Amino acid sequence: MTAGRTTAPLASTVEAKRLTWKQVSQSTGVSASTLTRMAQGKRPDASSLAALSAWSGINPAAFVEGVETPTAGDKQDFVTEFSALLRAQKDLSGDAKNALEGLVRAAYEQFKVK
Repeated sequence: MTAGRTTAPLASTVEAKRLTWKQVSQSTGVSASTLTRMAQGKRPDASSLAALSAWSGINPAAFVEGVETPTAGDKQDFVTEFSALLRAQKDLSGDAKNALEGLVRAAYEQFKVK
C-alpha cells in the first residue's frame, strides 16, 4: 500500500514495527478497504480513526487532511513521534516506557544545538 497524506504517519509506525497492512487491519479491527481508502487520501470514519490512533499512539489530527500538525524536525514532533512508537511496544511495562521517554526527552534537551 502506498502511503497517502492521511496514512503517512501510520506508515512510519507500521514500518518501524515491521508489520504488513494486513496485520495492522487484524490488530486494529480496521478493514483493509478502509486502510486502502485512507492511502488514497480519504478520511477514516470515527471508529477507525480512534482505533488507529489508540493502536499507533499518533495524534488523530495527523490522519486528517487540512489539519495542521508539527513539521518534521520540530522538537515536539520528534519527541511525540518517538513517544508514539515507544508506547506501541508491547514488550515494555508502562514504567519502562515512561523512563525511556524521560531519558530521550532529557537527552534531546541536553544535546540539541542552541
